[in-house]
Amino acid sequence: MITVLQPGLLTTLQDEGRLGYQKYGVPVAGAMDSLALHTANLLAGNDMGEACLEITGLGPTLRFETPVAFALSGGEFAPTLDGKPLEMDRAYSAPKGSVLQVGACKKGFRCYLAVNGGFDVPLVMNSRSTYLKGAFGGFEGRAIQKGDTLPLREPQFWLNAMDKRSASYPLPEGVPVIHVIMGPQDDCFSPRGKRTFLQKEYTLGQSCDRMGYRLEGPAIERSEGFNGNILSDGVATGSVQVPDGTPLIMMADRQTTGGYGKIATVASFDLPVLAQCRPGDKITFTAVTVEVAHQEMARRRRALFALRDALEMPPGLW
Repeated sequence: MITVLQPGLLTTLQDEGRLGYQKYGVPVAGAMDSLALHTANLLAGNDMGEACLEITGLGPTLRFETPVAFALSGGEFAPTLDGKPLEMDRAYSAPKGSVLQVGACKKGFRCYLAVNGGFDVPLVMNSRSTYLKGAFGGFEGRAIQKGDTLPLREPQFWLNAMDKRSASYPLPEGVPVIHVIMGPQDDCFSPRGKRTFLQKEYTLGQSCDRMGYRLEGPAIERSEGFNGNILSDGVATGSVQVPDGTPLIMMADRQTTGGYGKIATVASFDLPVLAQCRPGDKITFTAVTVEVAHQEMARRRRALFALRDALEMPPGLW
C-alpha cells in the first residue's frame, strides 16, 4: 500500500488505455506518454502495459507502507527517497515506511511511477486508466488526493540485477519537430494553408490538457468554400483539427468523434514528444508517409523489446 502525503499537480493512474469502446462513445484515455509508461514498467519488472501513476508538472509525495521495487521514467524530475536523490530511468527498492518525493519537473512535463506488481484497482472496460471527465477508472475515477491509500498487488522488493536496471529516455531538445501524416481532410485547406502548417512555428497555449492541445500561431487558410466544418467522423489520438484557423491536437482523453476538418494526424511515435511539451513551448510540423511512420514505430518497438529481453537476463549474463 502507498499513502499519499501530497498529491502533486495532477497525478492519475493510467495504462495503455481503454481499447475497443470508442464505438460506444467511450474515450481511450491512457498514458499521454506510452514510451515512458513502458520504460518505467520494464524497469520495475512489470508487463509494459501495467498501470502507473502519471505525474504532471509537480510530483506527489508518497509513503511506501509495503516494501516494493519501483522506477520513474519520462520527464526530468528531482526525486528523492528519504531525502536521498534518485536518478530517473532506474529501478530502486523502497523499504517499508520510506518516503518518495518526486519533486518538480525540470525538463519535459510528465513522468510515470511504476511499482512492481502494479496497483490493485478494478478493471473498468478492461483498463485501469482514469478518465477524468467521466469520473471512472483508475483510483475512484479521479486524480489522487492527500490521505489516499493506493493498494498494491503482491509487490517484490528486490529484482533481477537490481543495480543494473536502468534505461535512457530521449527527451526532446530545442524546438521539437512533430511528424504528421497529412489528412484525412487536408484537401479542405488551401496550398498556402498547408505550407503555413508545415513551415511555421506554433506555440502551445494555456488551453492544453489531457484532452487536447490548442496551439497559437499563424492562421491556416481554408480552401475556397470550406467553412471549417465536416460531417462528424472519428477522431484519433493526434488528430489535428483546425476549428478557428489554428491547430488543435487531440490527445489521450479526446472525444471519439468531431465535426472540424482535420488537416493531419500526428504519427504515433511522436505522441510521447508532445506529452513532454508544456504550455509556452514551441513546435513545428513536418509531413511523412504512413510507410515511414510504420517503420519508425517498428524501430522503437524493437528497442523496447531489446530492453525487456536485457532486463530478463540472468545476472551472470549482464
